[in-house]
Amino acid sequence: MTAAREVGHAHVVPLSVYFAVFVTLLVFTGVTAAVAFVDLGRFNVAVALTIAIIKASLVLLYFMHLRYSSRLTVLFVGIGFFWLGTMIVLIMSDIVSRGWFGAAGLG
Repeated sequence: MTAAREVGHAHVVPLSVYFAVFVTLLVFTGVTAAVAFVDLGRFNVAVALTIAIIKASLVLLYFMHLRYSSRLTVLFVGIGFFWLGTMIVLIMSDIVSRGWFGAAGLG
């Protein structure tokens, strides 16, 4: 086993990959700005979040080197996003349920 692999510097990503990801992020930023001016009705938030998830995934995979990390690292990142999703679902369920009950003293 080489010394570079023991230290953890086993994979070198070519600059062309970084530039391609950077250009892709710029394109998706332009798409986000363009979609902001289009009325998609109730799908505005869904489209914006989809683009944001794609951009975050690119940053995680390439700039944070998750694509070349061990499975344990990927597992912990996945657990973190599962926890984030759980918190978002719980918060949204609280927000959605607030309109079902009248406010105290107003009815």
